[in-house]
Amino acid sequence: MLRARPDLMPETAPTLRSHVEVAGHALKPLAAGALYWEAEDTLLVADLHLEKGAAFAALGMLLPPYDTRSTLSRLGKIIAHVDPARVVALGDSFHRSECADNLVAEDLAMLTKLQRGRDWFWICGNHDPHLPDSIGGTVCATLSMSGVTLRHEPSEAPSGPEIVGHLHPIARIARRGTVIRRRCFATDGKRLVMPAFGAYAGGLNVLHEAFRPLFLRHQLEAWMMGRHAVYPVLGSLLLPD
Repeated sequence: MLRARPDLMPETAPTLRSHVEVAGHALKPLAAGALYWEAEDTLLVADLHLEKGAAFAALGMLLPPYDTRSTLSRLGKIIAHVDPARVVALGDSFHRSECADNLVAEDLAMLTKLQRGRDWFWICGNHDPHLPDSIGGTVCATLSMSGVTLRHEPSEAPSGPEIVGHLHPIARIARRGTVIRRRCFATDGKRLVMPAFGAYAGGLNVLHEAFRPLFLRHQLEAWMMGRHAVYPVLGSLLLPD
């Protein structure tokens, strides 16, 4: 039987690295599923999938309608802690483009408050290719920062380093007789795929065929999300589903 929510290793592990490198840039993965780029004072999140519950309800599949509030609340705690000058949402921020027009007043007010005093960029995803002005911020297809391209879907033939979302990576390992499966940041040092941040977002094992062309497999690391920290795990230690 699996233990309830086991963590990966002691929080005080002396060899624990706190930053992942992408093309020489040090980025801090956070246990809540966001990435902080201190040199750019930028917080990155991916795949919020806001209003997924509402989108499912419209199809007759009822889910508790609290995912947007929960996701924005979690994001708000990170923003309050980091206080970044810029936030970049890497696509699929809304489960459907039209959902962005239908935020309840309380959720829109919460989103507006999160944007106050900082730059905010919405990168369009496959779920939300069009976004309305009512949600604030700047809508764009891609964004470039210090030679790193920020986009939603991994490019088929990247011309340089990139940070992306879309695939909702999850890693699976065995430790002390327990199998642990967690959302993760997946990287080979040139490309980084962000975990999905949304409360209702699912996940795909990083050993799935969809990830094969994205990484140099011998350099793959999965930074797995623990309760209080994020832990780098060599690709050779990962398990398929």
